[in-house]
Amino acid sequence: MSGNLIPHPLSDSFDWNDEVASLPPRDTLVTGTDWERFVSDGFFVAHGLVDPESLAAVISETDRFCEEADKFLEQLPDERLFIAERGAITFAPHIAKRSATLWNLVASSRVADLAHDLVGLGARLYHDQAVYKAPEKPRRFPWHQDNGYGFVTPQHYLTVWIALTDVTVDSGCVWVAPGLHRYGTLKHEYIDPLGWQIFEEPPVASVAAPVAAGDAVVFSSLTPHLTGPNISSAVRKAYIVQYVGPGAVRHEPDGRKIDLDAQCPAIRG
Repeated sequence: MSGNLIPHPLSDSFDWNDEVASLPPRDTLVTGTDWERFVSDGFFVAHGLVDPESLAAVISETDRFCEEADKFLEQLPDERLFIAERGAITFAPHIAKRSATLWNLVASSRVADLAHDLVGLGARLYHDQAVYKAPEKPRRFPWHQDNGYGFVTPQHYLTVWIALTDVTVDSGCVWVAPGLHRYGTLKHEYIDPLGWQIFEEPPVASVAAPVAAGDAVVFSSLTPHLTGPNISSAVRKAYIVQYVGPGAVRHEPDGRKIDLDAQCPAIRG
């Protein structure tokens, strides 16, 4: 392992080839080129994943939920909660279960096809959230892995980062540290107020993934990534959906183990 990459305390003898790369996806939506990049770099871009009509309906819903979240933040001291801050970054989590439009997107659309391709026919919705990054208080998100926020086994699950607006480098696109997913989950430290961080700068050349509205950056929960500050003139809007495969378990800091098959709803088979 590279010198400054320290394994997560619960990450023991992880092998990407055993857990993921030896299991090619169903031939539904992911192309051979997509799969090769996913295996080697830990991510790929799915162009045109959400059609314009569906995208407009999704934005209508995420706008509503983010407005609700902003009103909640407005009532708090310093207008902040954890890493959410009014005027900087707004999170509206667990909204698919509250919207038929969003549930259709995550459970019955091409987004669901991606999940079936990359985590299997037993895929379940693990987490979803709209994330709006405002230009008033430019802030980058730190380098992290999604599995660093809540340790899950098997360690690989799937994140589909859907652009609701055109997302450029200036507006805060995803950046990826390719290849480091093969090391499994790494040790994270909390950096206030930004969140959990692996390193300030990766030991490999990072890659920007600007995308158009309706595209998605698709990556493993083990892929180190960040989003840059929004220094554009408009709000950057994204909807992030995560899927676990069958038999997934989340390991809580107090030692409890949460059966995600029981907790997370199945998407279509």
